[in-house]
Amino acid sequence: MKVAFGLINHQKITPNMQRLKMGWPLANTMFEAALARIGDEPEAISIAEYRSRQNRLLSQLRPDDLLIVCPNPESTRSNDVHYPFRTSSDMLYLSGWKDPESIMTAHHDGTSWIVTLFVQPKDTLKEIWEGRREGVDGALNGWAIDAAHSVEEMSTIITEMIGDANRVLVRSGINSNIDSMVKDGIEKRDRARQQFGNGPISIEDPSAKIAELRLRKSAAEIAQMRHVSQISSVAHEISMRHSAVGRKEYQLQSVIEGFFSYAGTSGWAYPSIVGCGDNATILHYTVNDDTCEDGEIILIDAGAEYNGYAADITRSWPINGKFTEAQKEIYQLVLDAQLAAIDECRVGRPYNAPHEAARRVLAEGLIELGVITQELDEALDIEEGQLRRWYMHNTGHWIGLDVHDVGIYKPNGEPRLLEEGMCLTVEPGLYFGAWRPDVDCPERYANIGIRIEDDILVTFNGPDVLTKDCPKTISDLEAIIGKDFQ
Repeated sequence: MKVAFGLINHQKITPNMQRLKMGWPLANTMFEAALARIGDEPEAISIAEYRSRQNRLLSQLRPDDLLIVCPNPESTRSNDVHYPFRTSSDMLYLSGWKDPESIMTAHHDGTSWIVTLFVQPKDTLKEIWEGRREGVDGALNGWAIDAAHSVEEMSTIITEMIGDANRVLVRSGINSNIDSMVKDGIEKRDRARQQFGNGPISIEDPSAKIAELRLRKSAAEIAQMRHVSQISSVAHEISMRHSAVGRKEYQLQSVIEGFFSYAGTSGWAYPSIVGCGDNATILHYTVNDDTCEDGEIILIDAGAEYNGYAADITRSWPINGKFTEAQKEIYQLVLDAQLAAIDECRVGRPYNAPHEAARRVLAEGLIELGVITQELDEALDIEEGQLRRWYMHNTGHWIGLDVHDVGIYKPNGEPRLLEEGMCLTVEPGLYFGAWRPDVDCPERYANIGIRIEDDILVTFNGPDVLTKDCPKTISDLEAIIGKDFQ
């Protein structure tokens, strides 16, 4: 039987195996060894799905409405250097279009809805300097739209669209030119308005309508999220294996973020939190410039973004590879709280059920450890309970095209019931910052900060942990910290 590159000839050659065929030493680096564990990229979101999303939104509008979706403007970092551009999540959700200086509209022509993109025109000189552009012709080929125009024509065409509309649905404050056009259209007092009532009379923010659609993920979206969750999980494991006493926080950050890019994502979904020792007790610590000392816990909260979809993982482990007894006590308590919370991520359960489950486990555990001196009900009190001294944030949030994804948590004032296709994080923690002047920190647990976070898909079959590949038990962590991939 023919053998090639260690595979019998009827076995499938994955993209990572193809690298070996091209002469890449697959197992010679930690990144290559890690990359071998990542599955193939999921299929891209189809045009049919984008059309379905548009239709579900437009079915809620009236024929005399005009929808305008504006992406974020480019932002200057310093002088003539810009931050990397990332378009708005609503633009990604409705069209997949990623280029800057673009506007999407939808208007009814009396027969059907017409979705239009205004895009950067072809410009050879600018493309030489900044990269190729799709242009109007490119936008009309392979995108979920009906018409396309250059942004140079935007003012004339959109002003006309506004004049024909009765209500404009647009999020104000994003694009000042669009805001001015809409304002002028509403304030305009001409003969047509006097005679026929032409022109818009109201503005509405469409964000809530779009958010309700984005809250429930499709199969294609879940595939993107599962892929970025796997990459982010392996990236965390690389950081665990790269851990050693004396490492700088930014060195661990560089390893985890480097693998995000190496594995084909667009980079981080949010600035990475990498804190050792007492830095791990600061919830949104992002300085990441300290030295990891022997006996300290390192907390890393980091996730990649792939095709716009975010992962959000937090892991905490001893930098030297071995938990102390005190660290074990707090770590296992947080892990038990997380597992209890994950078990509440079920269809029909209220959104706050995971939070309440985590709080109860944490309070019971801290009472048993002698950290909390109150009875359980007192400890859980939102205002006076002692639990809030050491656990001061919610247990999770929606996740999707934004790391803190859109969707109302309490419609009509009551916690939303979880539905199949919703995705949320579960991230309890305990933070014993001895530096804090507002509490008397137990000496045994001084400067221990533990948070454990996973991304959960709600299904009819129970919680599906998208980030399950990321190690988190004490035994699993101690087995790999500072060790190479096998």
